[in-house]
Amino acid sequence: MTPLWSPPLDRIENSNLVRFMKVVNTKFTLTLSNYHELYQWSIDNREDFWESVWEFGGIVASKPYEKVLEDSPEMLGAKWFLGAKLNFAENLLRFKDDHVALVFKGENLPVRKMTYAELYDSVARMAAAMRSSGVTAGDRVAGYVPNMSETIVAMLAATSIGAIWSSCSPDFGIKGVLDRFGQIEPKILFTANGYYYNGKSHDCLEKISGIIKELPSIQKIVVIPYTQEKPDLSRVPNAVLFQDFMSKEKGLSIEFEQLPFDHPVYIMYSSGTTGLPKCMVHGAGGTLIQHLKEHLFHCDLKRSDKIYYFTTCGWMMWNWLVSGLAIGATVILFDGSPFYPDSGAIFKLAEEEGMTIFGTSARYISAIEKDGLKPRELYDLSSLRMMCSTGSPLAEESFGYVYRDIKEDINLASISGGTDIVSCFALGCPILPVYEGELQCRGLGMKIQAFSGYGKPVLGEQGELVCTASFPSMPVYFWNDPDLKKYRSAYFSIFPNVWHHGDYVEITLHGGVKIYGRSDATLNPSGVRIGTAEIYRQVESLDEIVDSIVVGQDWDNDVRVLLFVKTAAGIELDEALKQKIKKTIRENTTPRHVPALILSIDEIPVTLNGKKVELAVRNVIEGKPVTNKDALANPGVLDQFAKIPELKK
Repeated sequence: MTPLWSPPLDRIENSNLVRFMKVVNTKFTLTLSNYHELYQWSIDNREDFWESVWEFGGIVASKPYEKVLEDSPEMLGAKWFLGAKLNFAENLLRFKDDHVALVFKGENLPVRKMTYAELYDSVARMAAAMRSSGVTAGDRVAGYVPNMSETIVAMLAATSIGAIWSSCSPDFGIKGVLDRFGQIEPKILFTANGYYYNGKSHDCLEKISGIIKELPSIQKIVVIPYTQEKPDLSRVPNAVLFQDFMSKEKGLSIEFEQLPFDHPVYIMYSSGTTGLPKCMVHGAGGTLIQHLKEHLFHCDLKRSDKIYYFTTCGWMMWNWLVSGLAIGATVILFDGSPFYPDSGAIFKLAEEEGMTIFGTSARYISAIEKDGLKPRELYDLSSLRMMCSTGSPLAEESFGYVYRDIKEDINLASISGGTDIVSCFALGCPILPVYEGELQCRGLGMKIQAFSGYGKPVLGEQGELVCTASFPSMPVYFWNDPDLKKYRSAYFSIFPNVWHHGDYVEITLHGGVKIYGRSDATLNPSGVRIGTAEIYRQVESLDEIVDSIVVGQDWDNDVRVLLFVKTAAGIELDEALKQKIKKTIRENTTPRHVPALILSIDEIPVTLNGKKVELAVRNVIEGKPVTNKDALANPGVLDQFAKIPELKK
């Protein structure tokens, strides 16, 4: 294969990764000369590797670790950096200067900026207020919040005390919020009075009134004025405005609670589209060291960088993005629709702020390509050096679009991981070439393989994504799961003592990774396994198709493939278009990939983070319940699948 992009020599030589490799070579008397050699060393010598990341990343700790790793016969029993005492927020607030820490842009609103010195001061005042309100280590502080500066202040204040932060975006319905926060019983809830999306403001306080009736644990609601300067709080008991809640004292120092490496920092949630969301508890140290590794080595993040990711506060990419503060970089936050007032809104922001790393979803890249946007012709993107994509597999055609119509000299990093690990298994790499349709590499220190159905590693073939050795950012436990039954069931029930992630992948012969979709949504016509991403890649390359979703239906003692498409405006799904779709799929994949039925629908059901929900659609078709529709951005769309006569058995 011919690379779409290869890094210039000066970029390689000046990268954090090469600098780290030289440190490792000197320290351990090695001669590592490329990424693949470094990766192999990192998984063969996990203790030496993670200790080197700790040192290179300059982790701030009041008490040094006594032992890097206490391994266990059971993978989830491994303990990292025993004896260490540290604080997550302290590591993100190590800088207190006039360098810009946060840039916040809301729809149609002026940009707001906050320096590291201002951020420290705000966190100090908020932490003092929380302590006065009785918040202590281990308490939960929740956010029902837009992605804005005040949200980060609240999170850092909570974690400076050792409280556990958990957040979801304000577009969640009341039931979705209660399904999550109801399990963890927060003491304080942060919210905004409203939020903006697609040019309209949406009220939050009415929903908050409904939420707190069912959450007796909440003692205080702190409201960020956003869509109104002075919102009316009379309908919300125990509510106070953000600025009124903060301590009025100036020049405060933050008292950072010193806690064990695995002390909880975040509670995050599974999507919950097939049941009550699982509450995954992530440790401060594991989250910190994993994010440092990914930012430093896989993104080549430096203080001079300005990093952006389009995310809500309910997606793990928000947590990932915020950790860029530990490097001292400028973190760019955005709240609203990336298509308002037009599809170039974020590229305009990139131009104005000198963005260097642009993170988004595969769906976004596909959508702007369909819209005909050519950012390189409209915006000055000279500062941009990396574009990250995640959320779903990035189609091969989208790789070509990025290099053709966005920027020729850019490190396109398709990345993949999950809320489960609050990080990534496969990522970009500043010193490796980019190949069409491939994630550049497996993450350092992550012993990743593709397993056949028999539990054997395969190379150059499709298999189950597994991790065969422990790593620091595994959840420390699940909430309300004292015997670890839910934890074991989630990841260790398929292959004994091996983390089974649920993605269907291929590790290529030159060390890249291809993602074929979720393995629980894998299609099995006549016993042949097919990744849904292979079909999406072909269907959505057609101008007539805006979006699609594909599922398998049990039919006549086999599985038949069903393809649902949303057509472009003015286009009808007639027999000619159906034949064109089938021909495109057959010629570019195999006859097994060709759907048995192609049906037109008005809208594709997705989660609030924009992921297609094949399992929920399959459940509706099979007459099974979808128990947590509040996890979806458009739950009403599911009803259309139950009414399609061709699907009745």
